[in-house]
Amino acid sequence: MTRDTEHALSFGKAVGDYERGRPHYPREAVDWLLARASDALGRAVTDAADVGAGTGKFTESLIAHGLAVTAVDPDPGMLMRLAVNHPSAVALAASAEELPLDDASVDLVTCAQAWHWVDPVAASVEVARVLRPGGSLALVWNIRDSAVDWVERLGDIMGASEAERYDSVEPALSEPLALAGFAEFRWENQMTREQLLAMITSRSYVIAMGDAERDGMLGRVAQLLDTHPQLAGIDEYRMPYLTRVSLARA
Repeated sequence: MTRDTEHALSFGKAVGDYERGRPHYPREAVDWLLARASDALGRAVTDAADVGAGTGKFTESLIAHGLAVTAVDPDPGMLMRLAVNHPSAVALAASAEELPLDDASVDLVTCAQAWHWVDPVAASVEVARVLRPGGSLALVWNIRDSAVDWVERLGDIMGASEAERYDSVEPALSEPLALAGFAEFRWENQMTREQLLAMITSRSYVIAMGDAERDGMLGRVAQLLDTHPQLAGIDEYRMPYLTRVSLARA
């Protein structure tokens, strides 16, 4: 991915935290996008390229639905973990702007929690090139629901990520692709304290922090968890998420 390359390629330094802390994706969202992608094709989607796949959080959802998956990511550390987690997927080191796939070779391209790192002009051209006629691009984000008081306070302490600053309702695309559908799904991810802290330390800008800055921020998070009326005395948390899915086609 080309936008802010240093941060985009930092995740391999915190693969374990990424695995522990990052949420999965709700089945309803995956069902929705596959149904509409299949309708556009006129048949069931059979294969997909999962771009910016990381350790395979979304790859797992596609495999569970019976798809043959090619997982693409520029970070070798993340791909190594993906290959262990999902040996049935073909894992390729590459970016969204230069996909190592043949023309018209896949029914679906997915990009979960990653499109905000790419050059949307170059990536749109590449995605359109590798999609079969009638194929779809699905852009997916998990965004914490800051309408909940403790989640808003947590965000004030953590700061905003690239994904949270990005427009995940109307994501940037370029010709020959255009938006063709959008849906939002509310759900909760149950997390232990360890997983919640790992979610924080897996963020690119936190990975880039100095030790003192990171420790100070984590100390303020611990204080929130120990003192907020909705959180004090518990050791598992139900993190509310909004999962946003945009579909695009040529």
